[in-house]
Amino acid sequence: MKVIVDDKIPYIREAIGRVADEVVYLPGSAITSADVRDADALIVRTRTRCNRPLLEGSRVQFIATATIGFDHLDTDYLREAGVRWTNCPGCNASSVAQYLHTSLLLLQQERGLSLCHSTLGVVGVGHVGTLVAEVGRRLGMLVLLCDPPRAERGEQGFLPLEVLMREADVLTFHTPLVREGHYPTFHMAGEDFFHALARKPIIINTSRGEVVDGEALLSALDEGRVSEAIIDVWEHEPDIDLRLLERTYLGTPHIAGYSADGKANATRMALEALCAHFSLPHEDFGITPPPPPVGVNPAAPLSYYDPRRDSQALKSSPGQFESLRGNYPLRREQDF
Repeated sequence: MKVIVDDKIPYIREAIGRVADEVVYLPGSAITSADVRDADALIVRTRTRCNRPLLEGSRVQFIATATIGFDHLDTDYLREAGVRWTNCPGCNASSVAQYLHTSLLLLQQERGLSLCHSTLGVVGVGHVGTLVAEVGRRLGMLVLLCDPPRAERGEQGFLPLEVLMREADVLTFHTPLVREGHYPTFHMAGEDFFHALARKPIIINTSRGEVVDGEALLSALDEGRVSEAIIDVWEHEPDIDLRLLERTYLGTPHIAGYSADGKANATRMALEALCAHFSLPHEDFGITPPPPPVGVNPAAPLSYYDPRRDSQALKSSPGQFESLRGNYPLRREQDF
């Protein structure tokens, strides 16, 4: 069995060597049709577009993306071609929750946001949104939830987006990118959305860049309809809007889910899915991240992770967006 692997996926080399005959590591954005022609499987991240131009004529029968999102997979083509695929739902949910936790603490410390007197609106309540809502509650915030697909299934506790637009002091997005269907999320936060806001909220996006219309957000910041923006995911990555980056309170290079813990979870899940697909013996891959860096204080969340460092790095060198992601330093999660 030959497997092509994105060379930025961590903790995988020794483990996959126990189950695959041949493994080729390549930069995710540089994987070509020639590379995959004689491969049986791919393990990728968001930078590899898995579609007809890449896969047609190859012998690839299985793709694992070591990410929650899968909009880089042409699922219609994969179904047509008989290529099985899997993502890693929930793998980095705690990492994104940590990003929200420390960002909210910074908003309180540096921007005067009184968390215990503020309302958090969570748009999209899957693995990530559920943990983010819990973070808000632990910080003393009133939490409002919006998830139309779950509400349509009869689940309780969800409100229309319009209610969150009217009542939330902080609006945070945790939806997949959906372009069609009953509940599209492409430019969910667009010009009409920003003009209908009631409280000049803080906007946070760690989902997919295209969920928020960057031009509309920039205008909303300029016009005072939005008080602050925290953006981790961007339209047209890695060629991001430098004007919007400059206006953000925190602007980071798509790393909210990049804790070592989240990466280890994703790698483990991808390998387990590979073994299941090819009917390989179950492996205990024993993938664990390194210990926290020296000096981390368990009682101080910002010592575990301070998003200002990532924001400063991106604002100083926006042209290094991919390098900042690909060479991300060790970051461990903290129980909160």
